[in-house]
Amino acid sequence: NEIIQKIAQNGIVGLGGATFPTHVKLTPPKEFKPTVLIVNATECEPYLTDDHALMLESPEQIIIGCHILMKAIHVKQAYIGVENNKRDAIALLKKQAEKYPGIEIVPLRTRYPQGGEKQLIDAILHKQVANGALPVSTGAIVQNVGTAFAVYEAVQKNKPLVERIVTVTGDGIKQPGNYRIRLGMPIRELIEIAGGLPSDSAKVILGGPMMGKAVSNLDAPIPKGCSGILILNEAHAHRSETSSCIRCGKCVSACPMGLEPYLLAKLSENHLFERAEKELITACLECGCCAYSCPSNRPILDYIRIGKNAVNQIIRSRKQS
Repeated sequence: NEIIQKIAQNGIVGLGGATFPTHVKLTPPKEFKPTVLIVNATECEPYLTDDHALMLESPEQIIIGCHILMKAIHVKQAYIGVENNKRDAIALLKKQAEKYPGIEIVPLRTRYPQGGEKQLIDAILHKQVANGALPVSTGAIVQNVGTAFAVYEAVQKNKPLVERIVTVTGDGIKQPGNYRIRLGMPIRELIEIAGGLPSDSAKVILGGPMMGKAVSNLDAPIPKGCSGILILNEAHAHRSETSSCIRCGKCVSACPMGLEPYLLAKLSENHLFERAEKELITACLECGCCAYSCPSNRPILDYIRIGKNAVNQIIRSRKQS
């Protein structure tokens, strides 16, 4: 209880992007009993290397943070999933984990979107999370590797979450790299530190190329969930002209959740939100695989995001009434 209280007081959240409060995740509903901790150390998107940099810089602190999280949820087994192209990070973590029984480093296939919570549970435990169910229903609680480090600092040093590592990269950036920055720093200021905004820049994305979102105001502050700033030129940022869906099914094959993205997008476009809910639109990861694979260049993910937000609002209003 003291550990969870410290985590709450210091504002620790999931640093993989969702920014879900960590203390809430560590106290699941009473009907669920956690049996294992999974630490997500996979880089969720192309271009981003902030988690890799953190593992190289602070492997011991990450393992201690993992041990603290195990104590908080009363489990004796933890797995740290790392993509197998990060051999240096795997070696460092394995060396530190030798001091702590019950912590195992699991090399994983380098595959997008391996960093999804449900995908990670399936890859490590070979268990599937049922649609609509909480991941803890499988017995696993998943935390990001950056969160494990932040938990170490919160519990051992009483340090609130005021900084994180952010990847700055993209077309024409003079000094691409990973920067430890204070949260709330203006986006423009960090880009200036990395050499300034290139003259041919067309889009600045907060996050990665698949799930990130373009920003219109560079004076906006960097939030807790920002893992990267990606600058794209016109050639890479330009959206190709869309055409009619040809029913090829590539988006269905690409969807890691087994959904029908073309259908969900069409339902959202036509405001058929009740049908979209029945078709499990809320299970969408928003990974962008559907839009990336579409030969007709249709904005599938854009429509799904609109529909998902609308359905979530309907669900919340239903629970309140």
